[in-house]
Amino acid sequence: MLSEVQKQLVTAPFFAGLGEQSVLRAIAHVSSREHPADQVILLENDWGNSVYFVLRGWVKIRTYNLDGKEITLNILGSGEMFGEMAPLDQVPRSTDVLTLTPTAIASLPAPDFMQLLATEPNAGIHLARLVAKRLRQLNRRLRLREADSTARVADVLLFLAEGQGVPGAAGIEIPNLPHREISCMSGLARETVTRSLGKLEKKNLVRRDSDRDVLCILDPEGLEAIMV
Repeated sequence: MLSEVQKQLVTAPFFAGLGEQSVLRAIAHVSSREHPADQVILLENDWGNSVYFVLRGWVKIRTYNLDGKEITLNILGSGEMFGEMAPLDQVPRSTDVLTLTPTAIASLPAPDFMQLLATEPNAGIHLARLVAKRLRQLNRRLRLREADSTARVADVLLFLAEGQGVPGAAGIEIPNLPHREISCMSGLARETVTRSLGKLEKKNLVRRDSDRDVLCILDPEGLEAIMV
């Protein structure tokens, strides 16, 4: 009988369409932990003994530039995977991972993950697609580094919508992240992020719902047009 963690894990997008027995073998030794907000889960240069899945909450993937400034590379939510690269090339991890909210994380032993890739061809295809998606998102953000501040904030919002957006009554809902986090993702000062979000709200492209702590993208096409 599957544990509650295993039942939740098999619904993760990475396992969709894979052979049932292969998935069950892969998650046989999975464990889980609860983490408070603002807790470091992985550190750069740690060795890759496990692959991780977010069961609940939000984590961010960060690094630092040569000047020591924090850069947020990604924000991941329920069902998403991280830490998959270090077991593949057997080198230390290249980024930090820390929680943004109280978070539950499932830990899959690296040997079980590698065995799944070796025995289930579609698992390798899923992993390749995941890496390609993240590279495509990163390339788009790099191309926009010379764009104006509003376009860069719009890109971050669409980036979050692609990864964790859910349909709402008025549009696509994403987490209402602190402006500091959007600042780290866009490379802009926090005050600039605040002004840019205000402009987007005045244009009726986004709306914050403080009661539910979400930001609703009212007009995704309008945000895309700003980036052109």
